[in-house]
Amino acid sequence: MTAEQAIWDAVGEVADPEVPVLTIADLGVLRGVRREGDQMVVTITPTYSGCPAMDLIRHEVELTLQALHVDGRVETVLSPAWTTDWMSEAGKAKLKEYGIAPPTGTRAVGGPVSVSLTIRCPLCGSPDTTELSRFGSTSCKSLWRCNSCREPFDYFKAI
Repeated sequence: MTAEQAIWDAVGEVADPEVPVLTIADLGVLRGVRREGDQMVVTITPTYSGCPAMDLIRHEVELTLQALHVDGRVETVLSPAWTTDWMSEAGKAKLKEYGIAPPTGTRAVGGPVSVSLTIRCPLCGSPDTTELSRFGSTSCKSLWRCNSCREPFDYFKAI
Protein backbone atom coordinates (compact mmCIF):
# COMPACT_ATOMS: atom_id res chain seq x y z
CA MET A 1 0.00 0.00 0.00
CA THR A 2 1.35 3.44 -0.90
CA ALA A 3 1.63 6.25 1.63
CA GLU A 4 -1.02 8.14 -0.31
CA GLN A 5 -3.45 5.19 -0.11
CA ALA A 6 -2.82 4.70 3.62
CA ILE A 7 -3.50 8.39 4.26
CA TRP A 8 -6.60 8.30 2.02
CA ASP A 9 -7.94 5.33 3.99
CA ALA A 10 -7.29 7.01 7.35
CA VAL A 11 -8.62 10.49 6.60
CA GLY A 12 -11.46 8.99 4.59
CA GLU A 13 -12.90 7.71 7.89
CA VAL A 14 -13.46 11.25 9.20
CA ALA A 15 -17.18 11.51 9.95
CA ASP A 16 -19.43 14.19 8.50
CA PRO A 17 -20.52 16.26 11.52
CA GLU A 18 -24.00 16.88 10.08
CA VAL A 19 -24.72 13.26 9.11
CA PRO A 20 -22.39 11.25 11.38
CA VAL A 21 -23.11 7.88 9.74
CA LEU A 22 -21.31 9.16 6.63
CA THR A 23 -17.58 9.60 6.21
CA ILE A 24 -15.99 12.22 4.01
CA ALA A 25 -15.06 9.37 1.65
CA ASP A 26 -18.72 8.23 1.53
CA LEU A 27 -19.78 11.77 0.68
CA GLY A 28 -17.12 12.30 -1.96
CA VAL A 29 -15.85 15.33 -0.03
CA LEU A 30 -12.39 13.73 0.10
CA ARG A 31 -11.04 14.44 -3.37
CA GLY A 32 -7.37 13.57 -3.24
CA VAL A 33 -4.14 12.84 -1.42
CA ARG A 34 -0.84 13.74 -3.03
CA ARG A 35 2.78 14.27 -2.12
CA GLU A 36 4.11 17.78 -2.58
CA GLY A 37 7.80 17.87 -1.64
CA ASP A 38 8.09 16.61 1.94
CA GLN A 39 4.40 17.25 2.66
CA MET A 40 1.23 15.30 2.01
CA VAL A 41 -1.68 17.40 0.74
CA VAL A 42 -5.23 16.27 1.39
CA THR A 43 -7.80 17.88 -0.91
CA ILE A 44 -11.42 18.31 0.17
CA THR A 45 -14.42 19.88 -1.58
CA PRO A 46 -17.40 21.19 0.42
CA THR A 47 -20.88 19.98 -0.42
CA TYR A 48 -21.69 23.64 -1.01
CA SER A 49 -19.75 26.89 -0.76
CA GLY A 50 -19.91 28.15 2.82
CA CYS A 51 -20.78 24.76 4.35
CA PRO A 52 -20.32 25.24 8.12
CA ALA A 53 -19.16 21.64 8.58
CA MET A 54 -15.97 22.21 6.58
CA ASP A 55 -14.07 23.87 9.43
CA LEU A 56 -14.65 20.84 11.64
CA ILE A 57 -13.88 18.41 8.80
CA ARG A 58 -10.62 20.24 8.08
CA HIS A 59 -9.69 20.11 11.77
CA GLU A 60 -10.47 16.38 12.01
CA VAL A 61 -8.38 15.67 8.90
CA GLU A 62 -5.49 17.66 10.41
CA LEU A 63 -5.80 15.67 13.67
CA THR A 64 -5.77 12.43 11.68
CA LEU A 65 -2.60 13.51 9.86
CA GLN A 66 -0.99 14.37 13.22
CA ALA A 67 -1.98 10.98 14.65
CA LEU A 68 -0.32 9.34 11.65
CA HIS A 69 2.81 11.49 12.25
CA VAL A 70 2.43 12.89 8.75
CA ASP A 71 3.60 16.37 7.82
CA GLY A 72 0.66 17.53 5.79
CA ARG A 73 -1.89 20.17 5.06
CA VAL A 74 -5.51 20.34 3.96
CA GLU A 75 -6.49 22.17 0.80
CA THR A 76 -10.08 23.14 0.03
CA VAL A 77 -11.00 23.13 -3.65
CA LEU A 78 -14.29 24.60 -4.90
CA SER A 79 -13.99 23.65 -8.55
CA PRO A 80 -15.34 21.42 -9.83
CA ALA A 81 -18.29 21.90 -7.52
CA TRP A 82 -19.34 18.95 -5.40
CA THR A 83 -22.26 16.86 -6.64
CA THR A 84 -24.22 14.00 -5.13
CA ASP A 85 -22.85 11.94 -8.04
CA TRP A 86 -19.64 11.77 -5.97
CA MET A 87 -21.38 9.93 -3.10
CA SER A 88 -20.51 6.27 -2.83
CA GLU A 89 -23.16 3.58 -3.10
CA ALA A 90 -22.14 2.48 0.41
CA GLY A 91 -22.78 6.03 1.61
CA LYS A 92 -26.23 6.08 0.02
CA ALA A 93 -27.02 2.75 1.70
CA LYS A 94 -25.87 4.17 5.06
CA LEU A 95 -28.19 7.15 4.60
CA LYS A 96 -31.16 4.88 3.97
CA GLU A 97 -30.34 2.72 7.00
CA TYR A 98 -30.10 5.90 9.09
CA GLY A 99 -33.58 6.98 7.95
CA ILE A 100 -32.57 9.61 5.38
CA ALA A 101 -33.67 9.07 1.79
CA PRO A 102 -30.53 9.08 -0.38
CA PRO A 103 -30.27 11.37 -3.39
CA THR A 104 -31.89 10.16 -6.58
CA GLY A 105 -30.89 10.89 -10.14
CA THR A 106 -27.57 12.01 -11.50
CA ARG A 107 -26.33 15.30 -12.79
CA ALA A 108 -25.17 15.45 -16.36
CA VAL A 109 -21.95 17.46 -16.59
CA GLY A 110 -22.99 20.97 -17.44
CA GLY A 111 -26.64 19.97 -17.45
CA PRO A 112 -29.65 19.84 -15.17
CA VAL A 113 -30.09 17.54 -12.21
CA SER A 114 -32.31 14.58 -13.01
CA VAL A 115 -34.64 13.76 -10.11
CA SER A 116 -37.44 11.35 -9.44
CA LEU A 117 -40.99 12.63 -9.22
CA THR A 118 -41.32 10.86 -5.91
CA ILE A 119 -38.94 9.99 -3.12
CA ARG A 120 -39.25 6.56 -1.54
CA CYS A 121 -39.68 6.47 2.21
CA PRO A 122 -36.43 5.13 3.73
CA LEU A 123 -38.45 3.54 6.55
CA CYS A 124 -41.14 1.54 4.72
CA GLY A 125 -40.14 1.93 1.06
CA SER A 126 -43.41 3.49 -0.06
CA PRO A 127 -43.28 5.89 -3.02
CA ASP A 128 -46.39 7.66 -1.63
CA THR A 129 -44.56 10.62 -0.08
CA THR A 130 -45.02 14.37 0.14
CA GLU A 131 -42.45 17.13 0.41
CA LEU A 132 -43.24 19.26 3.47
CA SER A 133 -40.39 21.74 3.14
CA ARG A 134 -37.61 22.25 0.58
CA PHE A 135 -35.36 22.98 3.56
CA GLY A 136 -34.69 20.31 6.16
CA SER A 137 -32.41 19.94 9.17
CA THR A 138 -29.43 21.03 7.04
CA SER A 139 -29.19 22.92 3.75
CA CYS A 140 -28.48 19.76 1.78
CA LYS A 141 -31.68 18.04 2.94
CA SER A 142 -35.41 18.61 2.50
CA LEU A 143 -38.22 17.45 4.79
CA TRP A 144 -40.69 14.82 3.56
CA ARG A 145 -43.52 12.72 5.02
CA CYS A 146 -44.56 9.25 4.05
CA ASN A 147 -48.29 9.05 3.41
CA SER A 148 -48.25 5.29 4.06
CA CYS A 149 -46.46 5.01 7.41
CA ARG A 150 -47.03 8.73 8.23
CA GLU A 151 -43.42 9.17 9.38
CA PRO A 152 -41.44 12.30 8.52
CA PHE A 153 -37.98 11.87 7.01
CA ASP A 154 -35.17 13.86 5.47
CA TYR A 155 -34.21 13.55 1.82
CA PHE A 156 -30.60 14.26 0.87
CA LYS A 157 -31.10 16.56 -2.14
CA ALA A 158 -29.56 15.65 -5.48
CA ILE A 159 -27.15 18.43 -6.37
